[in-house]
Amino acid sequence: MTKGQTEGGNFTRRNAILGMAASAAYSFCPSSGAAASDRSLHEVVAQRVRELAGGRQLKLRLLLPNGSGGNVNPIISVFQSMTGIEVLSFETPVDEINTELSLDALSNSKNYDVALPATFGVPDLVASGAIIPITEFAKRYEPQGFREDILFGVGDSFDNEIYGFQTDGDAYTMFYHKGMLENPDERARYEDAFGQVLSKPETWRELDQQMAFFNRPDEGQWGGLLFRTPSYLAWEWWVRFHAKGIWPFSFEMQPQIASDAGVEALEEMIRATDYLHPETSQLGLFGNWERYSRGDVFCNIGWGGSQKYLNGESSNMRGNMVFGPTPGGIVNEKLLITPYFNWGWNYVVSSNSDLPEIAYLFALFASTPQMSTLAVRQSDGFFDPFRPEHYEDEGIKSAYSPEFLTVQRASLESAIPDLYLENQGEYFRVLSEWLTRALAREVTPRTALERVAQRWQLITNGSGRPAQKTRWAQLRAKYPKQIRDELRDIM
Repeated sequence: MTKGQTEGGNFTRRNAILGMAASAAYSFCPSSGAAASDRSLHEVVAQRVRELAGGRQLKLRLLLPNGSGGNVNPIISVFQSMTGIEVLSFETPVDEINTELSLDALSNSKNYDVALPATFGVPDLVASGAIIPITEFAKRYEPQGFREDILFGVGDSFDNEIYGFQTDGDAYTMFYHKGMLENPDERARYEDAFGQVLSKPETWRELDQQMAFFNRPDEGQWGGLLFRTPSYLAWEWWVRFHAKGIWPFSFEMQPQIASDAGVEALEEMIRATDYLHPETSQLGLFGNWERYSRGDVFCNIGWGGSQKYLNGESSNMRGNMVFGPTPGGIVNEKLLITPYFNWGWNYVVSSNSDLPEIAYLFALFASTPQMSTLAVRQSDGFFDPFRPEHYEDEGIKSAYSPEFLTVQRASLESAIPDLYLENQGEYFRVLSEWLTRALAREVTPRTALERVAQRWQLITNGSGRPAQKTRWAQLRAKYPKQIRDELRDIM
């Protein structure tokens, strides 16, 4: 099926659905004050769902990534009790949920009404016609300023339409072994070796140096556990590269990754790999958490979900960590730190849903301050704080620790976005493929990045270069200003 055929079929149905919704007459209008009553927003939403159901015995089908049931099940329970609508949830592996949703749309299987795909996959789900825009629903149902309170909402929109609700604040953060970092003897040895005080690293160079220092395999101790599986390794390079002060694309959508800065970032990443635990290249998300929890590795990289696991009763790292943002680089004689929102889960409405308005309202219900706080609070789920209210909740403080939440919030509020362009998945698949080959020393770093740049040109052309240039200009404008002002074009 071609892109044009896909869009033709789904956009016609999408417009019809939204047209019907727009013509419906009802009095619910939180933006004009209805939500500012004695009832909370989730109560108002539940009432509207009951009105739409009209006494019918309806079922919503919800697609979830593995591990998120702990967060969503309490919401489902409250929603069902307040609306009478049964919600059936289906879990799929975290790395497959976006593909599962796309396949459902292409096959017209009608298996799902609402889903929680990864935020970085929203542009490709839009392109495949798998999800519908919810802009008109948002205008009708969301109180004024509701989305402004979301600390990172860049990925909710694409091509000037709203498609989702960010429900997971996945800003990359660093974890350091407190017992190693603050050990007086280690500090003395480090200062003797490098003439520097051993403290949380500010730059990638400092981090790499510290991993090398603490890497002592003969003593059963390793420097780091940074991801090296193909699905995740590109994220580290993405942060290392941005910290060099270069945009990945020029304003004209010319790839700048094969520049000296890009090659240097990859060379540094390859050298750092020598100081990681030998199992690192085989460990996925949950395996990484379990391995670091044993307490014999200096540093790790992750998210709030990582902290929930590491802060658990069975973890040897509980209470033994120091947290920090991802390291930065020195640009124009100043420290440039580029925190990164690299994942996150996003409530979206399936284009195959026969109940799109109710599906949207479930997503809104789950995203309200009260319900989202309930979800993030769950210690057996991996959603992370993303609204100001979350950081005041005692249950959330207990699940994460106040020290971690301070770093996580600061990173979330100043995070660079993922590459939210059409064919994001293909851009990053190619990047991961050639980074993997460079890490395996099959090709030189420069050759690897030159191949990526060439493929990226083809992907851009296939996506429609004028449209991609417009999207990229819009995305650049959404970078935090303090970072945007330091990044430069070299082509």
